[in-house]
Amino acid sequence: MKIDIENLKKRILYRSQYRGTKEMDKLLHSFIIKYINEIDEIKLSNLENFLNIDDEDLYKFYNGEKKTLNFKDEFILNLFKNFKL
Repeated sequence: MKIDIENLKKRILYRSQYRGTKEMDKLLHSFIIKYINEIDEIKLSNLENFLNIDDEDLYKFYNGEKKTLNFKDEFILNLFKNFKL
């Protein structure tokens, strides 16, 4: 089944803006805006799954308080970890 890339991007953008906390809304939306057009279809699907990770876990990972996340795509984890807001 072929994925509708534009629809997937819209879902990712929406989900990144409405996380529940303003800090994570800003951080994740800025991160998504920077990389959404640079990654392929498979990475986009992984990115959508990345947004299902709890805000607190993502925040701690981003700030170095948590060393690992239960997420298998190292490419996306590295992009996020090295992203500067």
